[in-house]
Amino acid sequence: MKFDIVTIFPQILESYFKEAQVKRAVEKKLVSVKMHDLREYAKDKHRTTDDIPYGGGAGMVMKVEPIYKNVGAILKKSRYKRKDVRVILLGAKGKIFDQFKARELAKKYKQLVLICGRYEGVDQRVADKIADEEISVGPYVLSGGELGAAIIVDSITRLIPGVVGNESSLVEESYENGSLEYPQYTRPEDFRGWKVPPVLLSGDHQKVKEWRTKLSKCLPKS
Repeated sequence: MKFDIVTIFPQILESYFKEAQVKRAVEKKLVSVKMHDLREYAKDKHRTTDDIPYGGGAGMVMKVEPIYKNVGAILKKSRYKRKDVRVILLGAKGKIFDQFKARELAKKYKQLVLICGRYEGVDQRVADKIADEEISVGPYVLSGGELGAAIIVDSITRLIPGVVGNESSLVEESYENGSLEYPQYTRPEDFRGWKVPPVLLSGDHQKVKEWRTKLSKCLPKS
């Protein structure tokens, strides 16, 4: 899987992607993550990527031209067919990202282009004419789309075969199969009088399975 992140702050996520699981996936060449500086595609000497909104209003709006040029350059250099590439705008109006969406993107596409919004918003023509879809990572306001992009990269990277050491553990994680993960415990058995549930110490695998199933909360599919 190839991830291309379009942002005006290309260094903002580099430290995260150089650590832990994403780093190992990159080293194994199972995924690649590239940051693209949107300002390099601005046509004026000040490298302007935003402007005041038509019709008035507070804040600034990200311009369509630099995003069009940046995404166009990425697609032109891509080694994949267009149907295998998904261009995604991170925005508040998008569909909420969840585990089902992560699996869909991991299965259907070989390259994701993630456009990170900033300021008051992004020119609507980006969503209408450039992006294939708009995604939101939650019903709250962030300073920009970079954290959302990191969430998408991290969650999808985990689903790439060979990234997670014990792939069977993915099946039992939260949000897989429409449920939350059951409570987990480890040593010591008794800490300050806080004891591990007796069923987990019983050695009865069937009872343990039933206990875990009972405590997994079902989630509505999106």
